[in-house]
Amino acid sequence: MTVAAVAGLSSDEAAARLARDGPNRLPAPARTSAARRLLDQLVHFFAVMLWLAAALAFVAGLPQLGVAIVVVIVLNALFAFVQESRADRAADRLRDLLPLAVTVIRDGRRRQVDATEVVVGDLLALESGDRVPADGTVVVAEGLRVDTSLLTGESEPVAVAVGDPVHAGTFLVEGATTARVTAIGAGTALARIAHLTTESTSPASPLTRELRRVVRTIAAIAVGVGAAFFAVAMLTGEPASDGLVFAIGVTVALVPEALLPTVTLSLAWGAEQMARKKALVRNLDAVETLGSTTFICTDKTGTLTLNQMTVVEAWTPSGGARILTPGYAPDAEVEYESAPAAAGVRRAARAGVLCSTGYVHQVGGEWRAHGDPMEAALDALARRVGVDGDIPAEVLVRFPFDPRRRRMSVVAGDEVIVKGAPDAVLPLCTRGDGGDGAVDALAALTDRGLRVLAVAGRAAGATVPQTAADAERDLELYALLALEDPPHDDVHEAIRACRHAGIKVAMITGDHPATAAAIASEVGLRRKDDPVLVGAELPAEEAVLGALLDRDGVVVARVSPEDKLRIARALRGRGHVVAMTGDGVNDGPALHEADIGIAMGRSGTDVAREASDLVLLDDHFATLVAGVELGRATFLNIRRFLTYHLSDNVAELTPFVVWMLSGGQFPLALGVLQILALDIGTDTWSAVALGAEPPAKSVLDRPPVTGRLLDRTVARRAFGVLGPTITLFSMAAFVLTFVAAGWRPGEPFPGGATQLAASGAAFLAVVLAQTANAFACRSSTRRPGELGWTTNRLLLPAIGLALTVSLLVVYVPALAEVFDHEGPTVVGWAVVLAGVAGLFAADAVDKGVRHVLITRRSRRAPSSRRP
Repeated sequence: MTVAAVAGLSSDEAAARLARDGPNRLPAPARTSAARRLLDQLVHFFAVMLWLAAALAFVAGLPQLGVAIVVVIVLNALFAFVQESRADRAADRLRDLLPLAVTVIRDGRRRQVDATEVVVGDLLALESGDRVPADGTVVVAEGLRVDTSLLTGESEPVAVAVGDPVHAGTFLVEGATTARVTAIGAGTALARIAHLTTESTSPASPLTRELRRVVRTIAAIAVGVGAAFFAVAMLTGEPASDGLVFAIGVTVALVPEALLPTVTLSLAWGAEQMARKKALVRNLDAVETLGSTTFICTDKTGTLTLNQMTVVEAWTPSGGARILTPGYAPDAEVEYESAPAAAGVRRAARAGVLCSTGYVHQVGGEWRAHGDPMEAALDALARRVGVDGDIPAEVLVRFPFDPRRRRMSVVAGDEVIVKGAPDAVLPLCTRGDGGDGAVDALAALTDRGLRVLAVAGRAAGATVPQTAADAERDLELYALLALEDPPHDDVHEAIRACRHAGIKVAMITGDHPATAAAIASEVGLRRKDDPVLVGAELPAEEAVLGALLDRDGVVVARVSPEDKLRIARALRGRGHVVAMTGDGVNDGPALHEADIGIAMGRSGTDVAREASDLVLLDDHFATLVAGVELGRATFLNIRRFLTYHLSDNVAELTPFVVWMLSGGQFPLALGVLQILALDIGTDTWSAVALGAEPPAKSVLDRPPVTGRLLDRTVARRAFGVLGPTITLFSMAAFVLTFVAAGWRPGEPFPGGATQLAASGAAFLAVVLAQTANAFACRSSTRRPGELGWTTNRLLLPAIGLALTVSLLVVYVPALAEVFDHEGPTVVGWAVVLAGVAGLFAADAVDKGVRHVLITRRSRRAPSSRRP
């Protein structure tokens, strides 16, 4: 190394470069203001449709209706804004990964400077535990090992030698280094990942796309019907101004003002239920998207495994031991083969701690690793076998880990201790194989996918060794220690549940292929013939990549951030709804690109969490599956209250159709304000309760719910069964009220109190039939009594509230005058109450016929097994 290199830059040169290149900061992303985000909630397609409806209401001389619709728009926008107020701050959070201060060598001596003042050409002086502030090249390395997991996904620290690069955001686990800065700020690898994260656009969720379709369909129908009514008014000789007002009223009446608030509240309920199951929703649409998921790309560490390296087995020449409790806690069940085996394991555990710098410590009642997770596992083993208090503090000489030697050693007291890869330690032992049976034991452990560490030692002698070669000779093998990152207890069942639910699962990880394959096989994700792919060998063409990955059980190892991004795009290109899990900075772009990004709450970085739609607070893959169950239930709940809303729309539209077909001779059974009262004042409560329907036990026994909201079943039940039934009793209540007052067909309809009572009967007939409809819509196949009348705890209070509002609207004189109706007569009430029984009867017949048809179809179809 030259003298200039040791001296580093001069202070003047560093100042000049800082002025030329700017500070060492990541570029700030374009930020959407809070006002703009609120505006977006007020001007999306459905909101614009409601704004037009409000404007038309004011034009039509219906200011009460216009004001009510504006209130609905604003309240829904505020609710959605509050629920989703966290903007995407992923790139900003990357700055938190850079240290505040760093040691550099300038003017030939060490000095601390703010990390933003680091410039290209600076010499960084870094030690174990320091985070790297900029990209650089190593010029001096002393047993250097770097944790690159945030950038690469590799769970194990990487050995770094002179000439190798180090990157901003990584940190030193072991050793020390001097590194020359080659890139700062926007030029770093960290910044490139930030750019990938902000560059990718989050796709519209399946629910958003489907709601747009439903709303546009309803909007087209509303406008078409309004135009038809205007034409009829012109043909019947009505003044153009009156015809326009009437057409506007009909159009507004058909707009489902309460649909979007109901959807939002249903998603919020789903988000609350997910939070109780340790899944935090950052984007409301993610609730339903998770239920639509067809392909899960899961990381390994922390999701499938505990992210806690554990010594699970020890082999010594005098016998072995098994450690039955995963994690870092000092209390664990240990099974020894014999008393000599126990002594051998204790000696090996003591030696392993002496030869390590990593350790475990307790944080908030939880035991965690500090430094290298493997060395922390050795410290945990020592505590578990009871030797942690018998370890001398003084290490006389340390020969750090070297990637070429693949081992490290220390001189502690009068003992030399060596630990490292078995193939690097066994040849140094006095017995060729390191001890009787060591080679066979090593083969047995590695065949099970365990990571094996060899620990050996000898007496130091009278002279303290001064070189690694002098220390690492004539060794006695103490033990082979087998380590693993144990899987979560429930991950096997969770993966089986995914397959049963028709969801494909792949492991996407930065780890070594052998490690990834072993874990995938252990947890049941990978089967015998499932492929193990390497990121660098993935095909460049997106279509080919998608075809290669589109299978269950595939494992992709050594992936880069760009690889994960391409994988998400390729699978989405094949029509999959992709859920991508991740915890590191490297996962940010792919989390943003996937249909639903899922970050780890405990082990994940802020970057991953802010780029995600959902955060698993406990990092469990099983929590993800529970979220899928709730997501599917939410989608089905939206179908339930969509059926409920559309049934009501049939009853609301019919009076206008009858009026139109009669050329204006048949009076309107329901007015526009009455319809608004039905949509917002009564139906909304039951619809919200339907949105909180608990998941059925069989919700994961079917393929992902990726179909349309307005499917055949919804259309048939709403437009062919439930809606016509409600319409029948509503119009019957209206007509029979006139008949009871002496009206006969062919005569002019009486006005005054009779017409007001008839309209009130028609209104209440819809309200009470809708209370029965709320129970009917809980399932398209099972009768209400089979589900239990009280299993949806919100439904009975909602129905009670709806009935209270409707009775107030009818029987409070001031309100009744506004809505232009009165309380029904005795005959009217008889028909109103009959409508409840009629609706239940129609629902029972529909479900009975459907059950018979499905049974016949299943008998005719050849038997098959779910793949």
